[in-house]
Amino acid sequence: MVLAILGLFSFRNNLLEQLLAKTTSKAVTEYNCDFIIKEASFEGLSGINLNEVTLVPKNADTIFKIHKIKTSVNLMQLFFGDLQLGTLEVQNGFVQLTKKGNVKNFAAFLKKSEEEQDSNNDKKDYAAFTYRIISKILNLVPTDMNVQNLVFKLDDNGKKATINIKKLALINKNIETTINVQTNTFTQNWKIKGLADPRMKTADIRFFNMDSGAIKMPYFDERYNLISSFDSIRVNIQNISKSSGELHLDGYASISNLKINHPKIANKDVIIKNARFDYRFLLGSDFISIDSSSTVQLNKIRLHPYLSYETEEDTIYKLKVAIPKMKAQDFITSLPDGLFTHFQGMEATGTFDYNLNFQFNKNKPNQLVFESKIKKENLRITKYGDANLNKINDSFVYHAIIKDVLQRPILVGTANPNFTPLDQISPYLQKCVLTSEDPSFFTHRGFINEAFKQSIVKNIRTKKFSRGASTISMQLIKNVFLTREKTLSRKLEEILLVYLLENNRISSKERMLEVYFNIIEWGPDVYGIGEASQFYFQKKPIDLTLNECLYLARIIPSPSKFMRQFGSDGNLSDSSKKVQNFLTNIMIKRGVLSIDDTIYKSQPVIISGTARSLLKITVKDSTKVDSIVMPKFIPISIISTTKK
Repeated sequence: MVLAILGLFSFRNNLLEQLLAKTTSKAVTEYNCDFIIKEASFEGLSGINLNEVTLVPKNADTIFKIHKIKTSVNLMQLFFGDLQLGTLEVQNGFVQLTKKGNVKNFAAFLKKSEEEQDSNNDKKDYAAFTYRIISKILNLVPTDMNVQNLVFKLDDNGKKATINIKKLALINKNIETTINVQTNTFTQNWKIKGLADPRMKTADIRFFNMDSGAIKMPYFDERYNLISSFDSIRVNIQNISKSSGELHLDGYASISNLKINHPKIANKDVIIKNARFDYRFLLGSDFISIDSSSTVQLNKIRLHPYLSYETEEDTIYKLKVAIPKMKAQDFITSLPDGLFTHFQGMEATGTFDYNLNFQFNKNKPNQLVFESKIKKENLRITKYGDANLNKINDSFVYHAIIKDVLQRPILVGTANPNFTPLDQISPYLQKCVLTSEDPSFFTHRGFINEAFKQSIVKNIRTKKFSRGASTISMQLIKNVFLTREKTLSRKLEEILLVYLLENNRISSKERMLEVYFNIIEWGPDVYGIGEASQFYFQKKPIDLTLNECLYLARIIPSPSKFMRQFGSDGNLSDSSKKVQNFLTNIMIKRGVLSIDDTIYKSQPVIISGTARSLLKITVKDSTKVDSIVMPKFIPISIISTTKK
């Protein structure tokens, strides 16, 4: 062994020259870059000095330029083909990533080599692959390090961020830094302190702001319109080990006073005061998972997640979430501020526990598993706070919101002459709307598991949210209590409010359906069935025929575009008739309609009300054909909003 080391020592300059030549050649041939080292030499037995090290892509900005690098390597590891750094000193340099127009100075490094592409076609051993990558990275982390004035720059077409590491020291496993951050919008000084032992694969690091105030995340505000900040982050790695073909990663991460603001999350700041994730990652030859022994704590909410990606036979995704028994009031008060605004002031008694089981087989999508179960003990809402769900049982004023514009007020109550009690609405219309919108409305508790499953399958297949699973209960909550904003906050509030409405006997199904019929949009500035039956047919809702009810049920998804249902002769188009026949057949098969109900179905749907003025009807005579567009529709008079 001594002779081997002496031999390696004798030929070390040749080895260094060969390594630099190979690296320089690879930079040119594979990455179209010039890799230049002005001076390279050994110092002592294992020390290496590098001066003026640069990497410059052809026709693009320099990626990095470092004035001085001094490091030492483990000769034994190098002898066996592994590069392991012992010490590292870096002085005065910069690393930058730029994008100017469509030109990225790092673009060549994003392309996969042919060798990597071929390896991606082979089945990976996730445990072995990950452990190898982690080991290589940790070998490049020195046990002693001193970095001074190393600047990381990011310029994405004028969106800039500069992270200046004025000092980064790792001495006797203690890490300490001084970092200055500058962007187009703010300047801050950060600090990282803690312990790190790359050889034992352990670390405990805390990240916080040296100045007063929270740490702001650079670049994301300008690039993604995501404004985020936090007081501190702590990352702890307790174990990285591989045994019996499995890789284990254990530790925890915590964050305090996380603030997020993004238009797709909520219309105000979302604040999480305290969050912690005690994690246990497991990787095998054909799976990656977060073990169910992991714990996520969000204020007082504790849950155990299980996530798994398996490739042994089929590609299978699994998600399980378990919330152990907890007080309902603790759950309410632990909800993030800004994400559940309608739950502010809500009070509850009792306890509950919850379990979610989701499984998706990519090769067998129709076998999707979706199970959501909650177990309650003496759970009762004693105060609803901002979400006054009881208002649905009394007269109230409803305002529709279309494209963020508040529409005219609609009084839902007997003081409004257009308000129509449920028993004064044609039974045909009730049957048609329920069949097309929510067939199991009177039996479900706000949600339909099968509809959720079908929605999830289609959304996964199309890789977008192309299908929802909205029940009448969900539409009612969205319209009466929430807005139409497409945010995560609104969707989560909708789910929880629907659950409360349907599972606490706040309102009867009949009252919910009555309110639904009296508030939904049925045409341009037409709200509720009382206005709609006059607008289209100059009738009362109780007098509507089956054909008219089929028509009204069909236009609910896009009522402002009802004109497209008609041809140039003013009659329903053939495609619209086919859809209505399809709906009729479904209702007959389900026993909702009988054959006798369809005796007069052959009669045409005649629009006789104000709606006819919006139809584009072609009038023909013996001399010419003119396309006459009738005058613009004049909105129905605004109903008084004074409560009785």
